[in-house]
Amino acid sequence: MKEDLPQNLLYNKDYSWIKIEGELATLGIIKSAAENVKEFVFVKLPEKNEELKAGETYVSLEAMKWSRHLSSPISGEVIEVNEEVFDDPAIINESPYDKGWFCKVKLSKPEEKELLLSADDLDKYLQKNKIK
Repeated sequence: MKEDLPQNLLYNKDYSWIKIEGELATLGIIKSAAENVKEFVFVKLPEKNEELKAGETYVSLEAMKWSRHLSSPISGEVIEVNEEVFDDPAIINESPYDKGWFCKVKLSKPEEKELLLSADDLDKYLQKNKIK
């Protein structure tokens, strides 16, 4: 496997990872995407109690001469936002799977997890499409 993708997480094709624990999910960005950007300087996170819809923008990221909007891998209500990332976006680069998570969501459509990718599937997708 080329990518450093934890096997215990699920993924979408838009660089987001998702960790599902019961009816709660934690969302963040994959390590290779964070490393390619070098250093995030601004992040716009969803608001607490906001309803996310799978496929719609939930996070906006900016670095020097680069910006991107990520689409949510799942639908649900935001129950917690990682304020540390908002205050210091560099945490995303330093620790994308640990301290650099974006938000925690109470799932409204748990069946959507069936549409997500495993680490192996995402790795194959990234290699096939030559995405770093």
